[in-house]
This record gives sequence, structure tokens and C-alpha cells, in this order.
Amino acid sequence: MRKSADQLRSARWFAPDDLRSFGHRSRLMQLGYSEADFMGKPVIGILNTWSELNACHSHFPERVEAVKRGVLAAGGFPVELPTLSVDESFTKPTSMLYRNLLAMEAEENIRSHPLDGVVLMGGCDKTTPGLVMGGITANVPMIYLPAGPMLRGNYAGKPLGSGSDAWKYWDERRAGNVTDEQWQGLQGGIARSAGVCMTMGTASTMTAIVDAMGLTLPGASSIPAVDSAHQRMSADCGRRIVDMAWDDLTPAHIVTEASIRNGAIVAMATGCSTNAVVHLIAMARRAGVDLSLDDLDALGRTTPLLANVRPNGQGYLMEDFYFAGGLRALMTQITDRLHLGAITVNGKTLGENLVGAVVYNDDVIRPLSNPVYHEGSLAVLRGNLCPDGAVIKPAACDPKYYRHQGPALVYDSYAEMKAAIDDENLDVTPDHVLVLRNAGPLGGPGMPEWGMLPIPKALIKQGHRDMLRISDARMSGTSYGACVLHVAPESYIGGPLALLRTGDIVKLDLDNRRLDMLVAEDELERRRAAWIPPAPRFERGWGWMYSKHVTQADKGCDFDFLERGFGAAAGEPDIY
Repeated sequence: MRKSADQLRSARWFAPDDLRSFGHRSRLMQLGYSEADFMGKPVIGILNTWSELNACHSHFPERVEAVKRGVLAAGGFPVELPTLSVDESFTKPTSMLYRNLLAMEAEENIRSHPLDGVVLMGGCDKTTPGLVMGGITANVPMIYLPAGPMLRGNYAGKPLGSGSDAWKYWDERRAGNVTDEQWQGLQGGIARSAGVCMTMGTASTMTAIVDAMGLTLPGASSIPAVDSAHQRMSADCGRRIVDMAWDDLTPAHIVTEASIRNGAIVAMATGCSTNAVVHLIAMARRAGVDLSLDDLDALGRTTPLLANVRPNGQGYLMEDFYFAGGLRALMTQITDRLHLGAITVNGKTLGENLVGAVVYNDDVIRPLSNPVYHEGSLAVLRGNLCPDGAVIKPAACDPKYYRHQGPALVYDSYAEMKAAIDDENLDVTPDHVLVLRNAGPLGGPGMPEWGMLPIPKALIKQGHRDMLRISDARMSGTSYGACVLHVAPESYIGGPLALLRTGDIVKLDLDNRRLDMLVAEDELERRRAAWIPPAPRFERGWGWMYSKHVTQADKGCDFDFLERGFGAAAGEPDIY
């Protein structure tokens, strides 16, 4: 049942005939508004993660104006609120260290202001889960507006993919096969417009997931950032959120066990970033849904990879995916696996939103009869190296590493590892297992994207381009290779990875989802007794708070006190 004007959340700020509401109204008039602009209308907050250091969101100032146009056309009152911009390129040591800060800011921004609905503007990797986590907990009607992928890169007549080609050509440059002139050309051609990475990296993975969860307008995640359709979608977000505010269509109605499962299935079918594991679990736990690594592995075993988009696919990029029909078209291929009755932000079910979707290029969006890979893009490993789990992307690595064992080369820091791999005389073979530790949630800190460890220069010069690599870090969703990531518990807190030594034999058995070090248990006990915890990284501030409360990778790296199970969300603020 639709609300009346006096039932709007913002009415508590503006409607009463008292001194406090007089102050609220007078301050809006100070900003140049008349009572006719805002009284009795849904107030729509536009949470904008734009900054001059976030190239992925450089078009957001224009998109804000489109959202406002839509809000005004639907009879609402739009207000823009700046929000923390955690870009993946410049934020160090990693934007993951600040995802939870964005989530907290989004939640408190929404709760503390007179907002009846919100449009959440994000896209670059951690902005999507951060905004959604905060929005779920605040539980005010919301729509997610994804930034959209940038145009495909180009150099010397060849398409370039974000991240993936940077890694590829960096190895070739280290091998002496790329000139300074070519390197400069690649640098200038790989990112040609506003928007997120145009491979199926973390950004496009996460926006596809929230699209499948019903938190975006149908298919919004596929639209390229600079396409005029993106402007129209932005205005549509503004129009729709006004109706959602009147109807009180909150995240609690949309983010359910069914919708989260839809997001996870679509993640597997699109060839998702490994980062999706951490973020999906965190978003689910905010909604009170118990999503585990084992749940995701089970879906990965039964959901084929259908999006032939790099880095898992061959040749195609997100622009091609959009013109092939986009996410709605992909979901029509797997309707028998999805919960089609799940409600979405436009008030319709997922099934209703898929009516009319068409695959225009079945090499880009494959049918079930011709998948890119017979299983989903992720697999979860367990064993005495990772009793709480680790993840790998089987479709993105050479199949010869699916069953592999070899001696470990262990490094305690990225600096130590980098110095070693650039040594052309390093004693290393393709059978070695490169290991980086102290790079997890606490060890990184923030679990940086260091997990795609560079191939040692000695092997590159021999023509090798992959090897088994293990870390408690994450890696960019644009990356590829035989990389085992998110080892839990992490080495920094004494997880088994802390006990591994150079020369120990490591065994990977993908079919049986096992990752083990072949070391006797009594020897491991001796090493465990001798292990000395590292000194704390932070003594004050955000880092101290983070280190006291962040959970491990298998639990989503949220703060323990922000999860649904910790306690009830705060109610409406007092106004006196």
C-alpha cells in the first residue's frame, strides 16, 4: 500500500509545526529552495562515489544530473551526498582496506539524513559491495546505479583488455620483447574512456551480481559507461526510486536467500572475479543469509561458464557482451537454475524482467550446449594449507596445473618476493610453487591484490608464462593464471601457511578440491610451537579499528560488529 505524504520518512524532519522542523525548512530555504520544492515529496539521496582520482567514475557528475532529472520528473526532491570514493588504482595499500569504511559511511549517511530513498552510484571494485552492504543495513528503498564498463582498449590495431593485457605485456617487457615506444603506446591505449575495467574483472562481476540480485534496473550492469543508454538508465533510476519510496520497497524485500543465490549463480556463469567470493559472503551476512564457501563451490561445480569474455573467455570484452544481449540475455540461458520469482527494484520479478531478452551473438554469450568451461569460474579448496578454504579460477589457468605437486618457494613479503623473481639467476623450475604470505586481511593489511604473483624472470626467458602460485592475498579480477588465493586462516595470525618452508612439497588436486603441504604432522606441531606472532601493524585510527574487528576471507572480511547476527540495526534517529 502506497504511503501518504505524512508517512514519508522525511516528514519527521519537515512536517511538524515545531522549532526543530522550522530550522530544517529554513535551512533548505537558505539553499535557495521553496517549500513547494520539498514539502510532501519523497526526498531522494544520491550517494555519489565520484572523485578526481577515480577515473572509473569520472562521468558521475553528468550522471548525477540525469538522476536528478528523473527524480524531479517523478515528483521527488533530489539531494546529492558525497561519499568515500575507494578507487582500485590509486588507493593504497588496497581499496579493500576501506570497503567497510564506505559501508559504514553509506549506512550512517542514509540513516542520519531525511531520505525516503537512495540511488547508490558506484562501480569500481569495492564501491559496489561497500554501498550495497551499507544500504542493506540501513534498509531504506534503494537502487544501485552501476558506472558501466569503459570502451575497449586499442593499440596498433589490436584490442586491449583492462588488467589482463597489462599483465601479459608486462611479462613480455620483462623478457625484453616490448620496446619503450610500444610500452608507451599500450599505456595510452588501454583505458580510453570513463568507466570500469572492460574485462569481466571485479567491477563488472560485482555489478552483474547486484543486477542479478534485483538491485539495479534490469540489465543496467551491461551498459557501457559512455553510451547514451547509460544516461537514460540514470534518469530512469531517478524516476523509479521515487515510486519505490512511496511503495516502501526496501532492501529487506529484495535481498533474500533466493536473490543472493541468483547473484551467485550469475557470478559463476559470467566467469566472475575471485573477489566475488569475499563480497558475496559479506553482502549475504549483512542480510542475515548464511552463504558459505562450500555453497559457492557447489554452485561452481554445476553452473557452466557462458560469458566468453576475458580474462576467462577468448577475445571478447564487455562492450561485446552488451551488444550480444547483455546480462539479461545470459540469464535466459540459465532460467531453470534461477529463482525467477525474486522481486526486483522495478517491482517486477526476475522472470518478468527477462521476457524479451535475446542473445544476438552466441559466441559471446554461449548456450548451455557450448559453454566456455563446463563448470563455473570458481573452485574452493581445502586441506592442511587452507583448512578454512582457498579459491582458484580453473578456467583461467593452464589445465596441467589442475593436478600438480612441487617444492615451495616461500616469501614473507611482497618486496622480498619481487626482488627474488627479478633475479635472472634464481634457482627455480616450472614445477616450483611460488608462495607469498602475510598478505591477508590483517597481514596485507587489507588483503591487497598481490595474488597474481609475477612469473620469475628466469622462467619468462625460458618461455614459461604460468606456474602454480599460492597466497593469502586477493588478485585483480582482470588477472589470470594458476593462482590459489584467499588462503584461510591467513599466515599473519598463525594459519598453516605461516608454517610452510621453502623446499616443502605442495600438492594441488583440483578434482578433489585439495591443497596440502606434504609435511608430517609432528613436524608441523614443532613449527607451530616455534612460530612468533608479528608485531601489530596499527596502534591507532582506522587501521587499529580494522585490525580488531575484520573477519577472515572465508567470512567476507566484514567487521564482526556490522554483521546481521551481531545485533539489531539502529532505529530511526531522535529529532528534538
